[in-house]
Amino acid sequence: MTVEQAYELMGRAGELPYGQARTIMVEEALRQAESAGDDRLAYRIRNHLRTEYVQSGERAKAFAVFARCLSDYDRNPDWGEEHVLYWGFKSTVTGLTKFPEIPLDRTLAVLDDMERRYRLAGEGLQPVYMCRTEVTQHIHGAEAAEEWYTRWHAAPRTPLSDCEGCDHSTKVSYLAARGRDEDAVALAEPLLRGDIGCDEQPQTILTELLPVFLRTGRLEAAADAHRRAYRAQRDRLSELSAIAYHLEFCARSGNEARGLEILERHLGWLDRAPTPHNGMRFAAAGALLLRRLAKIGHGDVTVRRPAHGDRPAGEVPAAELREELTRHALDVAARFDARNGTPEQSRLIRELLDAEPLVEHLPLTPYARRATPPPAAPAPRQDDLAAIDDVDRLLDLAEKHWRRRESDPALAAWRRVDAIASDLTLVQQGRRVDGEGLERLLAGDAQGAVDVWRRSADLYARGGDEERAQAASSRYAAVLCQTGQADAGLPLLETAVAWLDANATDPRRALAARGRLAAAYGETGRTDEALALLDGAPAVDDLDELADLEMTRARILAPARREPEVIAALRRAADGYRRSDQRAALAEAALLLGQRLAASENEEEAAEADALLTEAVTHAPADMPAFRASAYAVRGGRLLTRGDAAQAAEDLIEAVAVFTAEGSHHQAAYARQDLCVAYLDTGRFLEAAETAEEALPLFEAHGDTDAQRRARYLLANAQRELGELDAAAGNFTRLAEDERAEQPTVAARLLVEAGDLLSRLDKDATAAERFAAAAEASTAGGDPYGTVQALRRQALCVMWSGRVEDGLAVMVTARSALAGLPEDEPAALTWETALVDFDEARILGALERFDEAIAGTERAAAAFTSLDQKEPATAAEGLRADLVAARSNTGDTG
Repeated sequence: MTVEQAYELMGRAGELPYGQARTIMVEEALRQAESAGDDRLAYRIRNHLRTEYVQSGERAKAFAVFARCLSDYDRNPDWGEEHVLYWGFKSTVTGLTKFPEIPLDRTLAVLDDMERRYRLAGEGLQPVYMCRTEVTQHIHGAEAAEEWYTRWHAAPRTPLSDCEGCDHSTKVSYLAARGRDEDAVALAEPLLRGDIGCDEQPQTILTELLPVFLRTGRLEAAADAHRRAYRAQRDRLSELSAIAYHLEFCARSGNEARGLEILERHLGWLDRAPTPHNGMRFAAAGALLLRRLAKIGHGDVTVRRPAHGDRPAGEVPAAELREELTRHALDVAARFDARNGTPEQSRLIRELLDAEPLVEHLPLTPYARRATPPPAAPAPRQDDLAAIDDVDRLLDLAEKHWRRRESDPALAAWRRVDAIASDLTLVQQGRRVDGEGLERLLAGDAQGAVDVWRRSADLYARGGDEERAQAASSRYAAVLCQTGQADAGLPLLETAVAWLDANATDPRRALAARGRLAAAYGETGRTDEALALLDGAPAVDDLDELADLEMTRARILAPARREPEVIAALRRAADGYRRSDQRAALAEAALLLGQRLAASENEEEAAEADALLTEAVTHAPADMPAFRASAYAVRGGRLLTRGDAAQAAEDLIEAVAVFTAEGSHHQAAYARQDLCVAYLDTGRFLEAAETAEEALPLFEAHGDTDAQRRARYLLANAQRELGELDAAAGNFTRLAEDERAEQPTVAARLLVEAGDLLSRLDKDATAAERFAAAAEASTAGGDPYGTVQALRRQALCVMWSGRVEDGLAVMVTARSALAGLPEDEPAALTWETALVDFDEARILGALERFDEAIAGTERAAAAFTSLDQKEPATAAEGLRADLVAARSNTGDTG
């Protein structure tokens, strides 16, 4: 075991996110230092280990490590690290208050020791006053801490103060507790503008501001704060207290469904809460959320909970979980109160448990709103219907609306019949039962519609109206054909058509039945018979019926891919519906025709497609939400293709909202994917990331691998733009793994993207691994340029990770790979060789092999100049000058 191994472990740990894996690596580095007998190095690693425990959610372990560091420092003050050591007092003091089993006297003693040491070291007391504010607030409440807050706020900042962003954040928390909301917002303003910040900001201050924004009516800011902060905090156990804030926000802003998702995602964290105080707050916020779910009528839901100890994983009823969480929160609060000698913590927890909504419903995304359909198609006013007492007139009115696909006014007229008539003739009963069949069909109950229309046919027959009886038979026979019962349905349809052709007094009934039979023939593959039936239809003046036949023709022709004929039929149908002002049918025809013309390269047809899709959206009926969503989705996709991402987003937002409200989650996923592209194109990266994240599990559930990969790619791009570089690199790497076998060159590009991001994060060892994998994938894919470029970048990352000799070895491999470049592209070969010369010179310079390095820069500068690449040539000359100066400083004159 060596000191070098300890340093290597610390370097590797620094490239990992805070969490168990990183902590274990630092613990192993400490063991290496202790085994090597380097007590000073062990002391330095312990100082870092305290931070690891705090940031990974293991605060209880941090106390003993901090005490050991203080003890080591007192025995060996020449070991230094005073700043790191004294900085640790702050989280230690505030952390001690979060454990009810730790006596209060101990916390106060550590706080007094902090002040004593700060004074002896000549440090300002601003951080001490901050800690005294927090300790006093915890024990006695915010009002009792006013004096210490005043001193803290007035005292000048010191090198041991929290960064300006976190200092403001803690003050905002105090002001919010005092109800000084406007002061809190004013103090937070610099952070909200992005003038100041750190790794913990702005997510921490945004979380503290959630109740403030809600109380002051800053609702858009509240929604944005929740979304931005939660993204940054959702993967870190140490943020459990912040997660409680987000649960409370959801419970008090009408976002109970979102809150339930968050509760389920983090419920397992309660079993390993960083502190009892964090767990208490989380439990209380979870109980509040469950109370709100019960209040709005969803108290019977179950909540998924992971296994823990002897408790198996499974679903727990919300009411049972609420009782458990409430009991947990109150029990821990009582322990704090017993330790503190005040009722403050129980008061706060009861206040949280009993909290009421501040907003009825605050949409978190444009498509998360509660869907509000547009006004329905023109319908008779209730006053008009109320004035009609003639049953036959009402039945005529209902059938008229039915033919025009205006289901709401048709049903309203039928219900008026129910209100005024108690003694109907058999035919009138049949006409009323027709309405029941339509209602069943609209509700998706096909078999119910068949049964009801059979009854109406019987009523007509018994009443002596054979024409209506045959029409009713054709209706239920058509449904039988549509539901896979063609053997039973086709004979009935053929009989009805034959009778109506010969005997119908209303030609519309004969045409409608003929259209149903043609559609049935088409569905069973009898295309020629279907088209012949349509071509043989008698001439009538009814625009609606003729348009219906053309729609049927288009549906029959579509599977045969006879596109010109389909388009012609749809044009005739749309024109007929347009002239008869049948809005619902026009919307359908316009949508189908617009979809087809949108792919045309003909400018006139493309313009026609735009107009048709707008017509579809405009006329989409309110009582057909799924169709309306489809119209918006198709037009949104068309606008996106045309480059109008901003308008496309508006249409796609509407589509997602309606699909989601209707429970059409699969269709919503595809609309979300297009919406994600629109958001990316318009710079709305947060919305893009959230939209992609919502689509991913839906694609996974449906087994659509291609869509899943595309959504992950969009998510990675959004994360990169948001600065979530680690997450983006992870997604690019995962995508590369998916593509590597079949598309190695695509995998290589994705790995290079991941390596770039990791390098920007100074995670150079991990970046080097990605570039190495990219070089292998490029070679497998027959891309010699990609191989050279990836190896060159791997070499630099290896050097930056502290392994300079290894970096040079990789660069030698990159130089060898230059031989694989095509000889018939001399400019490209010159460019790649110059880059290798330049980057190799950087590594040679780090090894103080100055003569070789300088020669490399000279070759690179000459090559860049020959290619007329002025900026790279200038960079090479600048590196040469730096190397010459470095050689001179070492006394080596060459």
